[in-house]
Amino acid sequence: MADNYIEKQFESYQARKAAWEKESKYKRKKMPVRAEKGNRPCERLFHNHSKKVVAIHDLSGVGRVSLMAVIPILSSMGFQVCPLPTAILSTHTQYSTYSFLDLTQEMVHIIEKWEKLDICFDAFYSGYLGSFKQAQIVENFIQKFRRQTDLVVVDPVMGDNGNLYKGITEEMVSEMKKLICMADIITPNMTELCRLLDMPFQEAMTDEELKEALRALSDKGPSIVIVTSVPVQDDPHSTSVYAYNRFGNRYWKVTCPYLPAHYPGTGDTFTSVITGSLMQGDSLPIALDRATQFILQGIRATFGYEYNNLEGIMLEKVLHNLNMPIQVSSYELVE
Repeated sequence: MADNYIEKQFESYQARKAAWEKESKYKRKKMPVRAEKGNRPCERLFHNHSKKVVAIHDLSGVGRVSLMAVIPILSSMGFQVCPLPTAILSTHTQYSTYSFLDLTQEMVHIIEKWEKLDICFDAFYSGYLGSFKQAQIVENFIQKFRRQTDLVVVDPVMGDNGNLYKGITEEMVSEMKKLICMADIITPNMTELCRLLDMPFQEAMTDEELKEALRALSDKGPSIVIVTSVPVQDDPHSTSVYAYNRFGNRYWKVTCPYLPAHYPGTGDTFTSVITGSLMQGDSLPIALDRATQFILQGIRATFGYEYNNLEGIMLEKVLHNLNMPIQVSSYELVE
């Protein structure tokens, strides 16, 4: 009986073993449902996540101004710069002679092709515009392409030291007043601030006068107004940048040493760093600190060379600083 029982138990074990081996041999794990094309996590890893900034500036063959400053700065900060050139020049206009190719009509053609391709941008950044017609083209471009989350930055380049630049007409000033109403951020200097507000030029203002002017410009549309090249009273060796942020109703100031040297393109450099910093998520005072420190580093890196200042600051020597931690040391809250 025992032998018969053992034999049956062994046969039962063999049967179970055979069934288990068969199941193990042919069993397949249940595969998860395939994600639809374009939604698979692995595939999304290889999508281009770089934000696009369309830069509406002129292009000079020599001189680190306009696109020759905007492109390297924003690219080194991790953004894809898409130029919409307004003109092509042999050098910028502060040289004694230069060639100039106006691209007003070509701007329209470029925008039309972008529209057909359904290209989108994350930020619109305009600088020097050669005519009121170009300003109108930029206004129409922003109206047509702008999405709710897109950033618009306008550097209203028109003049300095109380005077308009050569070629800037009153018609252009009037059109610029319309363009800034579409912006989130504007960066005028003192001359441009007064022009946009129809005020007589004042080389210096008190803190209260500046706050009132910044708020008046913000009321026209832009949430953030930054005014550059503000003289520091009783201190000719310093210069300041003032800013107003309508969200929070706060005013900020950054003061830095003034070096007695003129380099074209520092305004383009400043606004480019401000744009990149805010798009990276910096707060306004940190962006102001980063931009002013970068300008100061660039001027100091260039100042000691026997060098034609018309070529602008030597960006190549300081671009790497944009990827370094910012030293928070100079911004102030203006009460």
